[in-house]
Amino acid sequence: MSDWWGRPKIEIAKSKSEWIWDILGAFFYIGGIVFLLFVWRELPDKVPAHFDAVGEVDRWGSKWELLILPGIGAFIFGLMQLLEKHPEVYNYPKRFNESNAEQFYLQSRKIVNQLKNMCLIVFSAILLESVSIAMGWGGGFGKWFLPVMASGIAIQLVYGFSNLNKIR
Repeated sequence: MSDWWGRPKIEIAKSKSEWIWDILGAFFYIGGIVFLLFVWRELPDKVPAHFDAVGEVDRWGSKWELLILPGIGAFIFGLMQLLEKHPEVYNYPKRFNESNAEQFYLQSRKIVNQLKNMCLIVFSAILLESVSIAMGWGGGFGKWFLPVMASGIAIQLVYGFSNLNKIR
């Protein structure tokens, strides 16, 4: 069965790795929100609102700005969840055909799934960092936070796209 994209519409069950990533992403996202709720009354009026490239606070803002992080996370989750459900809309190489469509869909969906959940983890970590600094519990993650997070995402993307390249 083809849809209006001219590509087959195939129902593929979630893989074990997708379930694991979904559980990790949900754990961090929900954990971040619960953590924020627990500390909300104790938070000072001003909290770190932005960090520079080396992890130093370069802007302070209202504690209400911390709600932006879970909000962005929810938006990203919703958008990427929709994309995850419809891998037939992605851009595929010319070698894509009905015989390899299921492989392309599954591998592409795994990339979107991992990226979605890594975004949830990163936003939760930024929320934790902002609260920790505001509460005086520490100086934050420091200059290694951005490179470590960016490297983790890049490694996942390179791994995922290399698996896509193996499909014939």
